[in-house]
Amino acid sequence: MESTIPRLVLAAAERFGDASALEDEDLRLSFSELAQQSLEASRAFIAAGLEPGDRVGIWAPNIGEWIVAAIGLQSAGGVLVTLNTRMKGNEASYILRKSGARMLCTVGEFLGTDYAAMLEGQDIPSLEKVISLRGEAVGTTSWQDFLAAGSAIPLAEARERAMAVGPDDLSDIIFTSGTTGSPKGVMTAHEQNIRSFEAWSEVVGLREDDRYLIVSPFFHSFGYKAGWLACLMRGSTIIPHLVFDVPQILERIGKERISMLPGAPTIYQSILAHPDRDSFDVSCLRLAVMGAAAIPVELVRRMREELGLETVITGYGLTESCGIVSMCRYDDDPETIANTSGRAIPDVEVRCIDTEGKEVPRGEPGEVVVRGYNVMHGYFDDEAETAETIDAEGWLHTGDIAVMDERGYLRITDRIKDMFIVGGFNCYPAEIENLMFDSGWFEQVAVIGVPDERMGEVGMAFVVPAPGHDLTPAGVVAWCRENMANYKVPRVVEIVDSLPTNASGKVTKFVLRDRAAAAKG
Repeated sequence: MESTIPRLVLAAAERFGDASALEDEDLRLSFSELAQQSLEASRAFIAAGLEPGDRVGIWAPNIGEWIVAAIGLQSAGGVLVTLNTRMKGNEASYILRKSGARMLCTVGEFLGTDYAAMLEGQDIPSLEKVISLRGEAVGTTSWQDFLAAGSAIPLAEARERAMAVGPDDLSDIIFTSGTTGSPKGVMTAHEQNIRSFEAWSEVVGLREDDRYLIVSPFFHSFGYKAGWLACLMRGSTIIPHLVFDVPQILERIGKERISMLPGAPTIYQSILAHPDRDSFDVSCLRLAVMGAAAIPVELVRRMREELGLETVITGYGLTESCGIVSMCRYDDDPETIANTSGRAIPDVEVRCIDTEGKEVPRGEPGEVVVRGYNVMHGYFDDEAETAETIDAEGWLHTGDIAVMDERGYLRITDRIKDMFIVGGFNCYPAEIENLMFDSGWFEQVAVIGVPDERMGEVGMAFVVPAPGHDLTPAGVVAWCRENMANYKVPRVVEIVDSLPTNASGKVTKFVLRDRAAAAKG
């Protein structure tokens, strides 16, 4: 397998040629055409002044141009910085500023959001150019004009730049958040990503004739690396999907003969529960990969029996591990698939350790640590956080608690860092709490995840009003909807006089979880 993304794209053009690589509305590209368009994009980035190692943001939904732009900037030696399409202007500007991004690719209006307008007035000194991949936006260069300017760069120069990209050069920086509440940029390189998802695509059995509907967003490892990047490795057809809508997905499965549909369990729960499901043809589906939430055994059984899926696989990963650590295998039983996150991918070490760093016996809970080619290079411009996360022996400390059985299969039981997952999106309480404090409305805020039948988990906020503020739960939720991505917004708000704390003054969130559970039960 090739060791860089530019070489992978060129090799895919040679291997798969005129086969369909990308189908997105009117944009239809073979593997050869995708490689050609990516080089044209690379010429444009070079003409715009991109130097190897420069960062370029992409803030756009799942569209074909996203992929062409990403490969183009990476072929020019640039580093992709992904931005969540649900972010507000202040959240996006932080990432652009922190990463030092010189350019940003976005879109015109999408679902009532004007991304470029949200950045107006934001302090982003490094940002020199904003390009609109699709649609018009004030203050941006159109994708067509941007590509046209690339004609000044000889094709040979773009090829030379692409060939100069090295296996250990950074391919992307994907921002995540931790206990400090400040988003951190996870740095990963070309070869480790390719090697990780070569292993992933081998385990899931992705193949040349698969038609892959990518519902997971491209800004996330699942939509990007386990999505279109894996398709380039295996010769599968990339079919981007814009918005999660069950009837639309069901219609596309039959109409476009979709065989591969990964995502959060929410997708399949919604499909199975749809009242008109039987009127849609889903017989072409053969492969599902799920992660990011607890999965009922019955769901796995129903996916196989009612939807006719040959393969249902679950896995576990985090951004700091290129998005993948462990996976179930195609022949595992439903109980194993539902109740565990599988065993380590090939050539990666996984252990569960105690607070002293010693491996715990099988069957006992411990923190999951990972060592291998999939471990990130570190957090961008943050050596202290990197040193806290990756120890001197190269073990990545995930902050997740799991029990490992005798087979090496992991069952994730808790999260040290209190992260919870809303419909497949990671939510970090400290980040949400910091955003809420910015309102000036609160003296104290504590956010926890609580179970939700549809989304898996949702946020619940306990707030102590600041003096002079007469708050209502509805008012708090409304403010949050205006100031943070929708999946971060607490769905339940409880206004309290004080928060429970321990002797050192730290909020005891387990008490809040017990209170929430008692109120629901």
